[in-house]
Amino acid sequence: MQFGKVENPEDIDFTLPPDAPKTPELLGAHKSDAPFEVYIGCAKWNRTDLKGFYPRGTKDELAYYATQFNSIELNATFYRMPEWQQVETWKKKTPDSFRFFPKVTDVITHYRRLNDVKELIDSFVNAISNFDEKLGMAFLQLPDNFKPKDYDRLEKVLGDFPKGVPLAVEVRNAEWFQKPIIDTYTALLERYNMANIIVDTAGRRDMLHMRLTSPVAFVRYVGANHPSDVTRLNDWVQRIATWREQGLQKLYFFVHQNIELASPLLAEHFIKEMNHSLNLNIPVPLRQPTQQSIFDNL
Repeated sequence: MQFGKVENPEDIDFTLPPDAPKTPELLGAHKSDAPFEVYIGCAKWNRTDLKGFYPRGTKDELAYYATQFNSIELNATFYRMPEWQQVETWKKKTPDSFRFFPKVTDVITHYRRLNDVKELIDSFVNAISNFDEKLGMAFLQLPDNFKPKDYDRLEKVLGDFPKGVPLAVEVRNAEWFQKPIIDTYTALLERYNMANIIVDTAGRRDMLHMRLTSPVAFVRYVGANHPSDVTRLNDWVQRIATWREQGLQKLYFFVHQNIELASPLLAEHFIKEMNHSLNLNIPVPLRQPTQQSIFDNL
């Protein structure tokens, strides 16, 4: 994942900013005694990227990945409109507890730029609906040059989005994070109970808006292939613990790196820290003999 990559990560202040003022207020309004739902995974299951993660002789990478993690950020659906047959195949390879988080296809977001996309969205939703109970949440990622001047287009798409399919939204252009548009945009997401995706990446610290719009935190974490990656994850554990106390109901957290070699190891570390700090019991992925420590892979 090259978005937000910098040449010298040691020059970046990776401190998590304070929460947006409305975040604790929103979480408090949704506080309940329901169990905390947590899904943590990587962005892909490709053997080439996740070097050393798979035991020798592994024939089906997704089937093995799904024994180690409880979820996947499904980028395959971004590059090609999914077909229901493919969705069924993926679903059958995973245990009942596994969840998929498919990205809306790029022809909708990047090529059509949300113009005249109702039929395409219907096709996308019809396909991913075949995940059934294994569908975690779809997410719509807009390109960096999609600006607030096109707010009306976004408002229409979100208003028309099928109500039975949970959706998160990621905007990238810096103008979205400035007042007053940030208030208008987040109010739109709150209206439809959609998650406002937070992206933690070195070169775009403005995307750490820390503004939740539902009791779901959807975080896309991008390591910099640097020792600071571990410290950054530790900081996230503490912030999530705070959100949980305030009323957070669900966490979807996906670990990327600019060079993906250590993503499973970083996710392993994060799961262990989450289990310890929040008294969870998320299965910890096994480390293969061919995998080195996180710092050896950075």
